[in-house]
Amino acid sequence: MQSAPGIFLTAEWRNLAMLNYEIEPSVLAPFVPASTELDSWQGKTYVSVVAFLFRRTRVSGVPVPFHQNFEEVNLRFYVRRLSDEGWRRGVVFIKELVPRRAIAFVARRFYNENYLAVPMRHRLEGNPCELKSVSYFWRYGGQESFLKLAVDGPAKPLADGSNEEFITEHYWGYARQRNNSMMEYRVDHPRWKVWAAKSAEFHCQVADLYGDKFAPFLSAPPISAFLADGSDVKVYKGVRLSK
Repeated sequence: MQSAPGIFLTAEWRNLAMLNYEIEPSVLAPFVPASTELDSWQGKTYVSVVAFLFRRTRVSGVPVPFHQNFEEVNLRFYVRRLSDEGWRRGVVFIKELVPRRAIAFVARRFYNENYLAVPMRHRLEGNPCELKSVSYFWRYGGQESFLKLAVDGPAKPLADGSNEEFITEHYWGYARQRNNSMMEYRVDHPRWKVWAAKSAEFHCQVADLYGDKFAPFLSAPPISAFLADGSDVKVYKGVRLSK
């Protein structure tokens, strides 16, 4: 019997701003890894732009100087895979932005994820218990992009069957490898609390960063937008699955 993979990374993920867009499945079809299929909520297929903070990051238990606290912005979509234990619901990343080249290198080297290092910064308004807004900024192609989200009131537990539950409750990652096989890895975290967005803004050169086919969908208003409080997370070592 094969032993379970060990932990690759531990960290806190905090202040996750999530903008969610309906998209045509045909746009995502070329990115779906082998042995997985697109997941959907109420018959609709989604992509999400997610901006958040890494805190207290450790790789294989070791804190790397100057690489523990940083921003990430990613574009992701949702898949599922039928395993011996049942359906595993996970995410596939189109592209992930971080501010340090070493972080991008490690993610590409060990998971073949499409990471890119760009200048980034963030701004929080309010205190951790009473956040008012979060803003994430990055520069790409000489232009500044941003994701801004304002909230009101207290964070609330996820409602069963909600869009927020669908978006946040995917605990596996899938990445196509260079030989067209697939890597599967587990991500552990507790259920998060969420704030509904009072307003949300996303400004980005979508076609340049993600490709022309994503531009019509990400240029429209999001179907849903919310802020998750986040938690401690564990990312496990990946397992390569045969083609």
